[in-house]
Amino acid sequence: MNLKLEKPIVFFDLETTGVQVAKDRIVEISILKVLPNGNKESKTWLVNPTIPIPEETTAIHGISDEKVANEPTFAQLATEISELIHNCDLAGYNSNKFDIPLIAEEFLRVDIDFNMDNRKAVDIQNIFHKMEQRTLIAAYKFYCDKDLTNAHSAEADTTATYEVLLSQLDRYDELENNVNFLSEFSQRGGKFADMAGFVRFNEKGEEVLSFGK
Repeated sequence: MNLKLEKPIVFFDLETTGVQVAKDRIVEISILKVLPNGNKESKTWLVNPTIPIPEETTAIHGISDEKVANEPTFAQLATEISELIHNCDLAGYNSNKFDIPLIAEEFLRVDIDFNMDNRKAVDIQNIFHKMEQRTLIAAYKFYCDKDLTNAHSAEADTTATYEVLLSQLDRYDELENNVNFLSEFSQRGGKFADMAGFVRFNEKGEEVLSFGK
């Protein structure tokens, strides 16, 4: 299958020093440019962010200060990247919330005009979440192969939640049937320092923000 395009579209992904759009910097950028005729052009750069890369971030993407020490900065690459994505629509995974705003900040720092006025943005993560619902109704159907009747009544939802967990334990051998394991496993992004899940503990026991890409 080929995309039906009226203009080129650029799929891109950023690896960064962190998840704060206005503060953090790019350490790697990969671009796949797809033309209306189906031809493709790809390019990947390591980028010197000019600020330290935190150890916990290096642990995620494998890019250290030493690895990018002799790589070009974004300022040195900005013109080439701007020309490559000129007059292109943009696409990525969680790109509407993260990649597009962050690269816009990078362009702003080097006084290169970047705006979305004549571009469309396609966020594949949003399509995924809309098409593959992550509701209790969907989970009950997937794991238990049953329709959840009387959904959103507390009793029906409670029973369904219990049955879904039992089915998950049956389905996934790596899940241990004990609450200590399940509690640890079900934490998203590690142990949280607050009940809302906005702050978690890193490997050093320090409190860090848990939200972002």
